[in-house]
Amino acid sequence: MSGDIHPVVGLRLGTARAGIKYPDRRDLVLMEVAPNSDCAAVFTRNAFCAAPVIVAREHLAAARVRYLLVNTGNANAGTGEDGLLDARASCQAVAELMGCQAREVLPFSTGVIGEPLPLKRLVDGLPRAFAQLRPDGWEEAAFGILTTDTRPKLVSRRVALSAGTVTVTGMAKGSGMIRPDMATMLAFLATDARVEGGLLQPILASAVEESFNAITVDGDTSTNDACILLATGQGEVSLSDEDDPDYQAFADLVLEVCQALAWAIVRDGEGATKFITVQVEGGQDREECRQVAFTVAHSPLVKTAFFASDPNWGRILAAVGRAKVADLDLTAVAIHLDEVPIVRDGGRDPAYTEEQGQRVMQREEITVSIDLGRGEATAQVWTCDLSYDYVRINADYRT
Repeated sequence: MSGDIHPVVGLRLGTARAGIKYPDRRDLVLMEVAPNSDCAAVFTRNAFCAAPVIVAREHLAAARVRYLLVNTGNANAGTGEDGLLDARASCQAVAELMGCQAREVLPFSTGVIGEPLPLKRLVDGLPRAFAQLRPDGWEEAAFGILTTDTRPKLVSRRVALSAGTVTVTGMAKGSGMIRPDMATMLAFLATDARVEGGLLQPILASAVEESFNAITVDGDTSTNDACILLATGQGEVSLSDEDDPDYQAFADLVLEVCQALAWAIVRDGEGATKFITVQVEGGQDREECRQVAFTVAHSPLVKTAFFASDPNWGRILAAVGRAKVADLDLTAVAIHLDEVPIVRDGGRDPAYTEEQGQRVMQREEITVSIDLGRGEATAQVWTCDLSYDYVRINADYRT
């Protein structure tokens, strides 16, 4: 394990090559969490959610989690009642192998939608994943959950709080079909802290809102998205209520790990060449700012201009104008590309030159700053450009 990736006491991970879609590829991950660990989860808001999402929700409501099972290569989504039976059967197979109850297992799948899950291959691969279970299995597991990703996404932090040292380590997959309401992503985080009194779920939900729900690659929402936070309680830090002196520091740490993983997803966007921050301020409320930010971030015209390094700032202006902000005073709006002013008083900033815009657009990381001039609220989202490779990757996804 790399020196900067910290294992979490109370969690073991194992990976296997089960041949679910491709031969000789890591595609099955088993995670074992210590008894009495707590689990928080956020899932896709897609109404056509996948069978494993339905089963994971059921199991979370029924029992404490002992095992997480992840397969790639097949989403087990759009598979009807048979898909639910397969998801439950995969949990039962883990239960029989590990000596637990099926409801203590959470299933997760990612890959092609609408194809039957090759259950026998998955079940046959379980003993190999079990044999690989170890605390330092994070790196292999991070590879084992990938689909079209070009690289694993793995983040780890160890921080000294007033009660002792706490570890938060997480991994994620995702590079396309990415937008808020999660993304087409799976993310698994774990901490050795003990987090009591129902605090874990709001901590995760708040972190997801400012990380995985603040990114977009292509404006699409998947059927399988899930983000899990496990708290093993095996470390030095224990949180019992929001007044605990370490509560906010721990919540900030979870947010930091989530944001780092979310940014890694955007940077690995299918065919992405640029990382773009859209910062909106001066709104009447946060939702208004997010509406403007996402209208800009979702725009194919804006995204292709970034890919071409073309300072066609009129596309940004048009996106702001169609964000459906009521009674927007155009003369109060100001827009910058990094340090370069491009819009003021309803038109092009007199200080702007095409050479300045071109210089900024050549950069790999760019911030679009938009001031609505009508309030104090702010919001920030992250996106990437839209390239030729995005079309190629998604056109060839099933071949």
